[in-house]
Amino acid sequence: MNVVPDTSVVVDGRVSERIESGEFADATIYVPQAVVGELESQANSGRDIGWQGLEELQKLASFADEGRIQLEYVGRRATTEEIERARSGAIDALIRDVAADHDATFVTSDIVQSEVGKAQGLDVQYLEPYDDEIEELAIESYFDEETMSVHLKTGVRPMAKRGDVGEVRYEAIAEDVLDDETMREYVSDVRNAADASEDGFTELSEPGMTIVQFRDYRIAIAEPPFSDGVEITAVRPVARTTMADYAYSEDIQERLLDHQRGVLIAGAPGAGKSTYAQAVAQFLADADYSVKTMEKPRDLQVDEGITQYTELDGSMDKTADALLMVRPDYTVYDEVRKTHDFRTFADMRLAGVGMVGVVHATRAIDALQRLIGRVELGMIPQVVDTVAYIEAGDVETVYDVSTEVKVPHGLMEEDLARPVIVVSDHETQRPAYEIYTFNRQVVTVPLDDADGEDETGVDRLARNEIEREVRSVARGHVQVELQSQNRAIVYVEEDDISYVIGKGGGRIDQIEQALGIDIDVRTLDERPDHHRSTGGASAGGGGSGNASRVNEGPGHAGEVVTPEITSRHIIVPVDGRSGETVEVRAEGDYLFTATVSRGGEIQVSRGSAIAEEMEQAIDRGQQITVVPS
Repeated sequence: MNVVPDTSVVVDGRVSERIESGEFADATIYVPQAVVGELESQANSGRDIGWQGLEELQKLASFADEGRIQLEYVGRRATTEEIERARSGAIDALIRDVAADHDATFVTSDIVQSEVGKAQGLDVQYLEPYDDEIEELAIESYFDEETMSVHLKTGVRPMAKRGDVGEVRYEAIAEDVLDDETMREYVSDVRNAADASEDGFTELSEPGMTIVQFRDYRIAIAEPPFSDGVEITAVRPVARTTMADYAYSEDIQERLLDHQRGVLIAGAPGAGKSTYAQAVAQFLADADYSVKTMEKPRDLQVDEGITQYTELDGSMDKTADALLMVRPDYTVYDEVRKTHDFRTFADMRLAGVGMVGVVHATRAIDALQRLIGRVELGMIPQVVDTVAYIEAGDVETVYDVSTEVKVPHGLMEEDLARPVIVVSDHETQRPAYEIYTFNRQVVTVPLDDADGEDETGVDRLARNEIEREVRSVARGHVQVELQSQNRAIVYVEEDDISYVIGKGGGRIDQIEQALGIDIDVRTLDERPDHHRSTGGASAGGGGSGNASRVNEGPGHAGEVVTPEITSRHIIVPVDGRSGETVEVRAEGDYLFTATVSRGGEIQVSRGSAIAEEMEQAIDRGQQITVVPS
């Protein structure tokens, strides 16, 4: 009797079982090299079924040594490309060819293989696959009712996040560190469950990274060389909420039911965004809407009536194309992170599908700002009209997003009217931000001046833009003083006056037209506070003349210094304080803390945020002081 087994029966140990029972006694077993290559690939990937298959081949070799069977390895090995295309049947075809070449009985537990073999005229023996019921994963023992996630790593004590959403504790849950053997057993257990159980599947399988969904658990397995050690992160939802459990629930429900919306659910990691998205999805489904999800990985806990989709052929764009044929009323996209995600979200929303997207953001406005540059500015309110910001497991802020053609807040000239995205607080209906194009740049201007600052967001924007434009032609210091919302005075070095004004006033006219503001150009000497006193030197204030000791009250106490600006650095001279840690201030306001070098100076690289802030302070004529930390 000649027998050719395929990979499925080798992995299950069905060939050795039949040899021991006598059914395959004295048979010649032809093992295709394609089977060996596939098992080797699976074992190299850390998959337990690969090792199980190799153990079965070793048993067959022992039976051959005992004379109970004849064993031959035949055919050719599958190429890397064929192994990668195993699901499309490339390896199966090689195995069937071996059975045909040796006039052998083809043994398989794969129903598709069986039917194809029969169609090709092979003698097929189909064996029902084993139904292995997985009751519980080994790592489930680390979970209790409060546990949100378990974090296991070789050489580290088991850790877990426990508590309610918003009040999570990250703590050790066992005293002994985990060894490599235990971690490998956990990995095999998870992978076996994904392969053998109907309750599990492998969401992602890449060299060094595997993501498995098993029942309610999302399990990420990281291995070298991707990580520096074997690590398992298992996440499980601990709360199943409804929209009634959240603030603003009635308002948001009314908006969702009014017509299809574009909603972004934003928040920091662990804030409870996905839990809220689940509640929204379930509310819409209960309201008789057709609801689907787009997820990678698929880990939202929703009822069976909500179909969960992932990437189609590695692309969410293709998933979106398929969903447009399905025609859902609402789609929950978890999560919208990369540029192609935002564009897919926008395409589906503009096609008329209600969209609910989950976005990482540390402020509610940041969720909208992530759309800028990825979606045409004027289309943003059509893509997203509601932002719900989640913090500590509840809805903290809701923004309404709309567009108006108007003069932006704080500007006066009517010819400055333009499309403006208005972001309003849903509770108060007061505008909180405006987003628009100003001098060829997209700007987000806060309208809430509750911080008590004299300078509003619009004032800062206008002053910075004027300063930037004038700096492009001036060679020395530039200072801007806003007189009103449509008038400013610019102070420059006397040598720069002609450059800034230009021939016949042409250059300053261009700047005025570009910014929509009247500008009066004067020299720095004409600034009222240009000659203010810097205080006298103290008795111990000797030095190079670049610094003097002053004491003008608590806000200005310290050593006045004159920074030197070079092509690459701002150099702050600090005499007599080598090795000391000091604070650098401008007009008493803290800039940064630094350690004085042995040469008695502090160097700040130009182009850094600290250097830019210091240069602006110098340009405004502010007094720079150094104070011992």
